[in-house]
Amino acid sequence: MKRLYIFITLCVLALGLTSFKIFSDSEKYKCMIQMTNYSGEGAYIVISLINPEGAYEKTLQVKGDDDEWYNTVESWWQYQGKVRADLDAITGATISGGERAISVIEIDNDKLDKGYKLRFESAVEDQEYYKDDVEFELTSQNLKSKFNGNGFIRYIRMMPQ
Repeated sequence: MKRLYIFITLCVLALGLTSFKIFSDSEKYKCMIQMTNYSGEGAYIVISLINPEGAYEKTLQVKGDDDEWYNTVESWWQYQGKVRADLDAITGATISGGERAISVIEIDNDKLDKGYKLRFESAVEDQEYYKDDVEFELTSQNLKSKFNGNGFIRYIRMMPQ
């Protein structure tokens, strides 16, 4: 009888633990990038976390998987060349004029409302480079907002996943 009681107690505890949300140090957000109607090759876009001092802290996403063209995203490439982070898990296809792409990016919770920014840089082969095509402060409210671009990006829309 005692064994049955212990077994039932363990089962109840196990079921109870699985119903609680596991708190994580980061959250995932959907990020929709809508491009302007430009002609030419697909745009290389880099999404970076910028610290309160204005320096690169982390690369969150790279749209464009041919590393031969990474140097066209000039400012980010200077940072990437120094840290040599492995980008395989966060790269994807370029985005052409008029197209849109939805990505999921992960952001550490301790970066919210602390002066950090998200920067979207864009470059197109034989065309322009925009260091701050879109840049905004990383706040809880901004992660539910839309931001207009200054270059190849028409707008960015962020939403919690």
